[in-house]
Amino acid sequence: MSTAYSPQGAGVPGGQPTGRPVDMKAAGRFNGGMRRTLYDDTHELFRDAFRAFVEKEVRPRVDEWERAGIVDKTMFRKAGEAGFLGMAAPVEYGGGGAPDFRFNAVMNEEFCAAGVGASAACVLLHNDTCLPYFLAAADDDQKARWLPGICRGELMTAIAMTEPGAGSDLAAIRTTAVRDGDEYIVNGSKTFITNGFNADLFVVACKTDPADRHKGMSLVVVEGDRPGFERGRNLDKIGQHAQDTAEIFFNDVRVPVSNRLGEEGTGFRQLVTKLPQERLSLAVNAVASAQAAFGWTLEYCKERKAFGQPIGSFQHNRFRLAEMRTEIDLAQVFVDRQVEALNAGELTAEDAAEGKWWCTEMAWRTVDACLQLHGGYGYMEEYPIARAWRDGRIPTIYGGTTEIMKEIIGRSLGV
Repeated sequence: MSTAYSPQGAGVPGGQPTGRPVDMKAAGRFNGGMRRTLYDDTHELFRDAFRAFVEKEVRPRVDEWERAGIVDKTMFRKAGEAGFLGMAAPVEYGGGGAPDFRFNAVMNEEFCAAGVGASAACVLLHNDTCLPYFLAAADDDQKARWLPGICRGELMTAIAMTEPGAGSDLAAIRTTAVRDGDEYIVNGSKTFITNGFNADLFVVACKTDPADRHKGMSLVVVEGDRPGFERGRNLDKIGQHAQDTAEIFFNDVRVPVSNRLGEEGTGFRQLVTKLPQERLSLAVNAVASAQAAFGWTLEYCKERKAFGQPIGSFQHNRFRLAEMRTEIDLAQVFVDRQVEALNAGELTAEDAAEGKWWCTEMAWRTVDACLQLHGGYGYMEEYPIARAWRDGRIPTIYGGTTEIMKEIIGRSLGV
């Protein structure tokens, strides 16, 4: 792999890193709290390289992307060239050969620390959500066809599950893929699709047997340039403006059967298996976003004065800062443990649901309180807390709403 940095081979065979635990406080990216032992030297080398990439290729252009409503794909391709895409993919396909979610978490944290977490969603979705389907279900021919481009940044991916009439209830989707010889004919529509305008490959959840709610679902990869595939409008959202979120339509789109991921009828099971990692990614992002917002606010509270003293010195504000600090630290410990569980193949759907709903709700509480402590300046776009606030509401909804997460947990309790 021709990259500026690759995690492969940095540790034990298979790309698993070794080394001493790194204190994040000493690294200057953790404003107080408990010492973390999730990462080691290899991850911190990766962090340094990725932080430099964010500072050079992402931060200077965020305002431009926010105005345009879409990220320039040049950044995405550069991320591939630098080795920041497909870290979990095998080396023979151009990947990093390091199936270690800690590298994904490092990228997530650095995006958030730089205040560009929402703007960089295209990279996180590509690595954390879409790639696992190709690694787990693609056959050798499919891997050879798609993985090199996915790792180089030449093929941006998206996953198309949500429909206008089917969000949390995945089994209710109505998009169909009807077999016609060696092809499927795909008809239907999807909405709220992240990377909807930029993506080249869409992993589409569709019904190959509409009569069966669960076993009738399959996953079919649809290339974005196929006849009959249409991209609707770039949806006008409250926040996350740089993230292209689109409606997409399938009008008699012919796709070869060889584009199906896994066996026919296994789509629902694949989604259920892979959703925990997606939800963990959202939890990691939530904690990192809360951490960044808290850091900005703490500095503001030390500098901003009212009635002749720093606003952070008022008891009410000190107590509020103490509450936020504690909640962030508790969430960090929990999420770090979930990352370890995922790497060990032990993360359950229920555990991921706990992390997703609690951390996203905590992040929203934190960002909202941080804006309040900024006063009127918090409502000004030049302050990063303003963007964090308008971007911070949707994580409690996408990837499974808070209510659905609680339902998953509740059912596991036998009630």
